[in-house]
Amino acid sequence: MQNGRLVFPFTAIVNQERMKRALILNAINFRIGGVLIRGERGTAKSTAARALAALLPEIEVVADGPFGCDPDQSASWCTLCRERVAAGEILPRAQRKVPFVELPVGATEDRVVGTLDIERAIQKGERRFEPGVLAAANRGILYVDEVNLLDDHIVDVLLDAAAMGVNTVEREGISFQHPARFILVGTMNPEEGDLRPQLLDRFALCVDVVGVRDAQARMAIMERNLAFEQDSEGFYAEWHDHEVELARQIEVARAILPKVRYSRADLATIANMMADLGVDGHRADLVILKTAAAHAAWEGRVRLNDVDIILAAQLALPHRLKRKPFDEIQTSLEELEQRVGHARDQAGEEQPHQQEAPQDLQVEGQPKKV
Repeated sequence: MQNGRLVFPFTAIVNQERMKRALILNAINFRIGGVLIRGERGTAKSTAARALAALLPEIEVVADGPFGCDPDQSASWCTLCRERVAAGEILPRAQRKVPFVELPVGATEDRVVGTLDIERAIQKGERRFEPGVLAAANRGILYVDEVNLLDDHIVDVLLDAAAMGVNTVEREGISFQHPARFILVGTMNPEEGDLRPQLLDRFALCVDVVGVRDAQARMAIMERNLAFEQDSEGFYAEWHDHEVELARQIEVARAILPKVRYSRADLATIANMMADLGVDGHRADLVILKTAAAHAAWEGRVRLNDVDIILAAQLALPHRLKRKPFDEIQTSLEELEQRVGHARDQAGEEQPHQQEAPQDLQVEGQPKKV
C-alpha cells in the first residue's frame, strides 16, 4: 500500500521475468547500483517498481527525522542526527514503509539534492536544510521515467548519489550530509533518444522489455488488471500469501548476502569473460560480481557458481557491449555458458559444480522456495 492506496501485486505481474529478477536482486543488495529498463510503454515498468516497494518489509527509522536514517547505523547518519546524539539526545525510533519516490518532471538540481538556507545561517547562525528528492528516496526506490530526456547533469547527480550512498550539499562554506541509499530505477524508450555511453555504463543493470506476444498471457494481463480495477482489496487478498512469501525470501536473502563468498577463480572467470567480450572499463566486472552474489543469496547459497555469473552477465551487459551486439547472447544461455567455461579454462581453474540455469525467478504464481 502506498499513500493509502493498494498497488498492483508484484507477484501478479505476468511474464517480464528478467525485469522482475533485476529489481529483486537490487532489493537484496542496494549496492548493485540500480537498473535501467528500456522498452515500449505499457510493459509494467512503473507497476513493477511500485509493487516492489509496497511488498518490502517496513524499515526502522529515526522517528522525527526527514532522511529515513537507520538508528542502528551511526556511520550513515545525517549531519542533524550526529549533532543530536553528540548533544546527548536519544534518537526516537519508528517503523515506516519503504518509500517509493518518482522524480518530478523538470526537476532542478536543488529540487533533487535539497537546499541550504544561507540567509538564515548568516543572520541567525542556524543551519537549516530543505530536503530534496534524494532525502525522500533514502532506503527506498527512486523511479525516473524517461531518464534519457533528463538533463545530463541531473542524471549525473542521481547516479553519483546511487553509487556513493550519500548526498552532500555545500554552499558558502556550509555543508550538510545525509544518507541517500536507494534503488535507482530508470526507464526510457530508445526511439525517443539514447543516453550518452558514459551515463549508460553507470547504470549497473539493464533490461530490454517488450510487450507480451503470447495470446494466453495477454489474456491473463487483461483479466488481472480488470479484476484489480474492479476490486483492488479482493484481488490483493488473492495474492497476499504470494506477496508475503516473496518478501520473506528477500529478507532471508539479505541475511545470507554478507556470508556469500567468492574465489579467485570466480574473479578470473568474470575478468576473462569481460576481456573476451571487449567490455570497456571495469565497472561491469564489479557489477557482475555483486549481482552474482545477490543471486547466490537468493538461492540460499554462500558460494558462487556459474549460473550466478551467467545470470548476472545477462543483466549487466546489454548496455555495455558495443561492437558485439548482446542480442545474440541474450537469446542463448548456452552461449554464455560456453563463454564462462572458456573463461575458466583461460584462468586454469577447475570448473565448479554446475546446475541447470533457471529461466526465471518463478515469482509469478507459486513463489520459489529458498
